[in-house]
Amino acid sequence: MSGRVVVIGVGNPLRGDDGIGPAVVEALRGLVPDGTVLAVSDGEPARLLGLWQGADTVVVVEALRTRPARPGELHTLTAAEAAGHLRGAASTHAFGLGECLALAKALDRLPQQLVVHAVEVTDMELGARLSEAVRCALPELTDRVATSVRQAYERKRGP
Repeated sequence: MSGRVVVIGVGNPLRGDDGIGPAVVEALRGLVPDGTVLAVSDGEPARLLGLWQGADTVVVVEALRTRPARPGELHTLTAAEAAGHLRGAASTHAFGLGECLALAKALDRLPQQLVVHAVEVTDMELGARLSEAVRCALPELTDRVATSVRQAYERKRGP
């Protein structure tokens, strides 16, 4: 076990609510222990797999589109839940996180611990800012991610 903890904010800050992942990563600076890897990704599967290679714990922050939309609603999913629930159009990216997790599992490249923190979004127009609902969810989402990181370090230390 490397003990390496990686947080990946998936999204594009130039596309409105899709920028929530990078916004959380920025908000985490100074809030998580030194040594925590904070990264931003566009969600392309090979890049995600590369970012979490060698990590024991990976925390992914993602924007989700749902029908009906409940902008600002938060979700926390395990890797198995995310692989089952995030397939297809649920992700804001063409090849979703669910497919990436399925690929990682098939290639035996899943980290020991993986958690997905997601927020339901609505406005992903080019040039838009975070919507009011998603902006209001940012502090709680950041806190949930920071808590997941702290728990990973506690597991690493053991009883």
